[in-house]
Amino acid sequence: MSALSNSRFLKMNGLGNEITVLDLRGSAHRVSPAEARAIAADPHSRFDQLMVLHDPVTPGTDAFMRIYNTDGSESGACGNGTRCVAWAMTVDPVMSRPVEGDLVLETKAGLLPVERVSDTVFTVDMGPPRLAWNEIPLRDPYPDTRTIAADTKLPEMPELQGPSAVSMGNPHVIFWVEDAQAYDLAAIGPIFEYDPVFPERANISFAQVTSPEHIVLRVWERGAGATRACGSAACATLVAAARKGLTGRKAVVTLPGGDLVIAWRESDDHVLMTGPIELEHEGSFSPALFTEVA
Repeated sequence: MSALSNSRFLKMNGLGNEITVLDLRGSAHRVSPAEARAIAADPHSRFDQLMVLHDPVTPGTDAFMRIYNTDGSESGACGNGTRCVAWAMTVDPVMSRPVEGDLVLETKAGLLPVERVSDTVFTVDMGPPRLAWNEIPLRDPYPDTRTIAADTKLPEMPELQGPSAVSMGNPHVIFWVEDAQAYDLAAIGPIFEYDPVFPERANISFAQVTSPEHIVLRVWERGAGATRACGSAACATLVAAARKGLTGRKAVVTLPGGDLVIAWRESDDHVLMTGPIELEHEGSFSPALFTEVA
């Protein structure tokens, strides 16, 4: 029997980005890729990202988070999921613990301070973007990642060339388009996600800049597919847009699930993401979920 059998979880969302939160603090268990896939397959715990809380690693932090995609792969960042975790750690009667001041959460990509703005709105400090080709990472050296080349070419869509690349703890590729709604994410997203130029695969975004203060965005998430919202993609897109002079350092990013406010702070280069969360329900994992998990 899996150690996760009968474990309590929260099903939440950040702008429709489906999030499942699991608290494993006090346990040595680490979710396997097969367990993550089993959880994602159940309609009651289905997720775009599974946020798993572990005991803190770095002194001064409140928890270490592991983030899983629906295919069982791990991600280094999920802004919408981090906001959901912050709510769970400060409001949920089972998961909340006494916290002085703002939360500081940790992932394999770094530290994420979180500030509560209102009952259901949080600001996550996503840290500085990584802009060097080998930090994103890309296969080939680029002195300037504001524009890169992909091996994949779609002759019928010549505008899908020369994207920007940014890492926000996970790799993002942003195509600048006139109409973000005009593209079939399910058909195009996987083609670019697995382009050999991106050795760790990539999150693929289609960004429509409507003004210096507003971007319309649709995202194909690496390991998860088309999603109603992706916080790290919104951050990466604002950074890339500002670098290209398309926007200022602060803008509203509109995703299918709603709006995020993204600000690229000049004083320390950190990217701040502000947006809401919603609790859908709580539940526990049936042992039957894991009967075929090795």
